[in-house]
Amino acid sequence: MHALVREQLDAIRLGTEEIVPEEDLVRKLERFIATKKPLRVKMGFDPSAPDIHLGHAVGLRKLRVLQRLGHWVVLIVGDYTGMVGDPSGRNATRPRLSQDQVRENAQTYLRQLFKIVDESQAEVRWNSEWFAKMAFMEVMNLAGRVTVARMLERDDFEKRYKGGHPISLHEFFYPLMQGFDSVAIQADIEVGGTDQKFNLLMGRDMQSLHGQEQQVALTVPILEGTDGVQRMSKSTGNYVGVDEPPREMFGKIMSIPDAALERWYALTTDTPPKELAEIRQKLAEKTVNPRDLKVGLAKRIIAAYHSQSAAEDAEAEFNRMFREGGAPDSIPEFQMKDAGNGLPLLAVLTDSGLADSRSDARRMVRQNAVRIDGERVEDEALVLASRREPYRIQVGKRSWASVKIEN
Repeated sequence: MHALVREQLDAIRLGTEEIVPEEDLVRKLERFIATKKPLRVKMGFDPSAPDIHLGHAVGLRKLRVLQRLGHWVVLIVGDYTGMVGDPSGRNATRPRLSQDQVRENAQTYLRQLFKIVDESQAEVRWNSEWFAKMAFMEVMNLAGRVTVARMLERDDFEKRYKGGHPISLHEFFYPLMQGFDSVAIQADIEVGGTDQKFNLLMGRDMQSLHGQEQQVALTVPILEGTDGVQRMSKSTGNYVGVDEPPREMFGKIMSIPDAALERWYALTTDTPPKELAEIRQKLAEKTVNPRDLKVGLAKRIIAAYHSQSAAEDAEAEFNRMFREGGAPDSIPEFQMKDAGNGLPLLAVLTDSGLADSRSDARRMVRQNAVRIDGERVEDEALVLASRREPYRIQVGKRSWASVKIEN
């Protein structure tokens, strides 16, 4: 094997879960070394929500590695697949989004995504470019290439079918559509999480059926969230957003379990393998305080998405808040109008962004996580009256708001 091919292969393998098939990748890399023509590396995303978190960033960081090796990234915005909804890892049908919702979310996605991926070595394609032009007979021909038995090989479909959970017919189209995206852009490699393997292999099938060279499926691990158990997800609240304020990122990262440290270092930072081995050894031998490793991790992540000075400031504020029990330097301020009967606490928590919903606010109160002017609140039916001084409200350890209620 050519030394340059081996060098590229070693860089691609690092942090990768599976390469299917690796011999195809070697052949493509040999061609790249000989011709200097970059491989086309595909990754798609369905903007079902407006934010990117560190779990999404695992695959995006792999794209950046491939860019550094000289390859070209093609980002597929699934404005059509997003309206279907990816069934991967789901035990129920996803709610369908409108095209306006998808496009609005996509704009935020792209801004955050280019914090990681080099925009000068990438192109953005929307899969409405080809699906919006597809006649119904073409859709029928596409569906005719894959059997129901093949679809039921997919683990999540199989579980739902055996468990008696409904599978909507349109969900079968999702893997076909993602696979056809690879045909449309002539992908050489597709990157996705391990839960995407079926979809990535469908891309190989679709390319073969259309007379194209098959792409290589490259899967990356799924990052567990701040709880260290469930996959990172905004719906479970265990996520760290790449666009979050540094102090929020710092506090969340400091809350991860000690057992998750090595994996987080491996999947969220550029920590070299030798240093990862040292971290593993120190944790096993208990020769390091896990808190110190969390501080180092938080600072590396914040420096990557904000700046080194922001990382230093976030550490200083965290230490002041948690060691000295102080409030943050900057607390969001809100002014709210009272019609005369006061404002329900649950509404105040929701409207100030301290809770995502009334039910979330109620849960926070029941968990004794809400304080007003330093006093713990136990009454979820509490009504806040208008007064001259603002209420200083704290939810959990990191969320604060100053709320002025006026008549």
